Amino acid sequence: MRIAVVGTGYVGLVAGTCFADSGHTVACVDVDAGKIAQLRKGKTPIYEPGLDELLHRNIAAERLSFSTDLAAAVKASEVVFIAVGTPQGESGDADLRIAMAVAHQVAGAVERYTVLVNKSTVPVGTAARMQAEIAARTQVPVDVVSNPEFLKEGAAIDDFMRPDRIVIGASSERARAIMSEMYAPFVRTESPIYFMDPRSAELTKYAANAMLATRLSFMNEVAALCERVAADVDAVRKAMGSDERIGQKFLFPGCGYGGSCFPKDVKALIATARNHGLDFALLSAVDAVNDRQKRLLAQKAKTHFGPPGLRGKKLGVWGLAFKPRTDDMREAPSIALIEELLAEGAIVTAHDPVAMDNARRVFGEGVHFVQNPYQAVEGAEGLFLVTEWNEFRQPDFGRIQKAMKDPVLFDGRNIWNARRLRELGFTYYGIGRGS
Repeated sequence: MRIAVVGTGYVGLVAGTCFADSGHTVACVDVDAGKIAQLRKGKTPIYEPGLDELLHRNIAAERLSFSTDLAAAVKASEVVFIAVGTPQGESGDADLRIAMAVAHQVAGAVERYTVLVNKSTVPVGTAARMQAEIAARTQVPVDVVSNPEFLKEGAAIDDFMRPDRIVIGASSERARAIMSEMYAPFVRTESPIYFMDPRSAELTKYAANAMLATRLSFMNEVAALCERVAADVDAVRKAMGSDERIGQKFLFPGCGYGGSCFPKDVKALIATARNHGLDFALLSAVDAVNDRQKRLLAQKAKTHFGPPGLRGKKLGVWGLAFKPRTDDMREAPSIALIEELLAEGAIVTAHDPVAMDNARRVFGEGVHFVQNPYQAVEGAEGLFLVTEWNEFRQPDFGRIQKAMKDPVLFDGRNIWNARRLRELGFTYYGIGRGS
């Protein structure tokens, strides 16, 4: 099948490359000529394990190409994916201007029956709006389909190749048949395809992310209560998760969630509910808890050091990306933490295995970045663990203790053994780990 993917960001590039690797002929389109030129050379603009290898292999096999010519790609394709950004507006609603502009361009270019697939995260009713606006611009039959993505950054290739489910919102049997054929290589292990109407598919994406965010914020509230009553949130979490109705996933408290999905999608679902006369109070609380949680480590530091505060103190930060195995800094908890530390007059030295270039664009000269995590603790009076990269799980604590001026640890992901560290002479602060 011939496929066009409009947008070479995270979702578009992963989807286009994986479709090509399954045998389809894919043209990825973007307005950024510089990015397209780099992609033609096999250079990816994002960090995602396994993507480079797939990209090179499918370019060499001539199944994957890159272009700035949207019209030509549309005319040559049976299926066109929209995978452009839908950034959050001031009201919390998703900004659909780019996505709708692409739909209009597709309408102006189509010459035969085409399936237009929305891979972007869009509000409920977007497919219907696109269908109507395309019908007003062309007599060529076009079916608009909603096909939300559920990729986890850092594991996106595996998620696409071996999905736990595929959601397709389509109004016509013809479009359903084409989507089934296209996804057939990815569901050989009987992973389900859920066919539904487009509105239900659009809402499924938001509801799924909002549920995961809710679990995280709930556990962060439980952790806060554990600290008040001297309980251990890890013990509580494990016992809770043993109930099969609850399960163990997404019950880990920490210093807040970030990324391109959870923060934006929670706010967008709140806005959608508000636009339809519903106060989604639960999600408003989820969002507020997460905003507070991102500042929790800084509050712990201010309480620990007391007057005169953090001014002039050298503090190390391990982990900048919003999660491991990605260089994505969007809504990363490290941003809120470091901004508060800097505002208090602290001197911040930071390390991340892959995200420092992106972090430099966020902080500029305000943060000193080092290539080795141990350099971040030289002479430091506190160390903050923000992103749980594997290499941070079992560091040389003896080396850390000797290097630090004051051995104080703020573990934002509860990955270290609190009792052992206290026995070694560290002052240790976790999230909800009692005394």
